[in-house]
Amino acid sequence: MKRILHVLSLVLALTMTPALPALAVQPDEVLEDAGLEARARQISQQLRCPVCQGENIDESNAAISRDLRLYVRERLVAGDSNAEVLDNVVDRYGEFVLFDPRPTGSNLILWLAGPLMALIGALLAWRFLRARNVAAPEVAGLDAEEQKRLDEIMRGH
Repeated sequence: MKRILHVLSLVLALTMTPALPALAVQPDEVLEDAGLEARARQISQQLRCPVCQGENIDESNAAISRDLRLYVRERLVAGDSNAEVLDNVVDRYGEFVLFDPRPTGSNLILWLAGPLMALIGALLAWRFLRARNVAAPEVAGLDAEEQKRLDEIMRGH
């Protein structure tokens, strides 16, 4: 019984520990300047691998990701700011490489579509609820002849 508890606690400890991302950055890519390397890692987290698409370039083993990592570091060593590096990469590969596309140009439509649809949905819901609260018009009572006919129908004749 003790052995089962030990195994269960080990399994629980391993599953509860958050997984660390597997970085594909090779030792020969790492910059000697720790500040520049930290900036390179920060920029790399914002760039999507064009091949893998779900991974950033730090996590991807694709050859193009390695090229992008080297290019980012090359631009940083040349003295570019983080924004300039991102602009250069976007100029080369397009907005697709950004995990968080900029709200400009055709992307603006996508940025505004969600809030606009939510607003339209809220307006439609408001109109629907408002229309439901309108009282039904009063129905006039039956006259004597209609009441007599109804009574006959209800009696079965």
